[in-house]
Amino acid sequence: MAETIESQYLTFGIDGEIFGIPVSKVREVLEYMKPTKLPKTADFLKGLINIRDVGIPVVDLRLKFGLPEKEATLDTAILVIEIEGADGQVLIGSIADEVYEVIEIEPEHLEPPPRFGIKIDSHFIKCVGKRDDQFIIILDMDRAFSDDEAHRLEGAATAAPADPAALAVP
Repeated sequence: MAETIESQYLTFGIDGEIFGIPVSKVREVLEYMKPTKLPKTADFLKGLINIRDVGIPVVDLRLKFGLPEKEATLDTAILVIEIEGADGQVLIGSIADEVYEVIEIEPEHLEPPPRFGIKIDSHFIKCVGKRDDQFIIILDMDRAFSDDEAHRLEGAATAAPADPAALAVP
């Protein structure tokens, strides 16, 4: 069973490309809700959402990956995922243009990431999966954020709005 979970990926779209993250990292998928903006934070940190009385920092993957910002649509979703932060696990919300489905990709259909020709920095890419005639870019969300960024995201979830200095961009 664990082997099956390890080969399952939630697929989603950003800027016309198909991305995937391991299902084991996904806590839930939410309809888009406008985050509460926090002052003096990184551009990609859109703010906080309240999920069952827990503040979850929301990042815009488009901005994090150096892509242009896009207005939310009916298809826009927030993926609540778990990343490895400097002090342990951190829950974050990641904005995706649209969410597709959970798919299974066997290890033999995974290849190392290409060294060029992709719109995002390749250190975020764990591998590229092949399914039918499509390529799915499998993201390594733990590596998408530096330890410092992960620490700030963790701070965003725990800092009171009265203490924006904890989230300030240096």
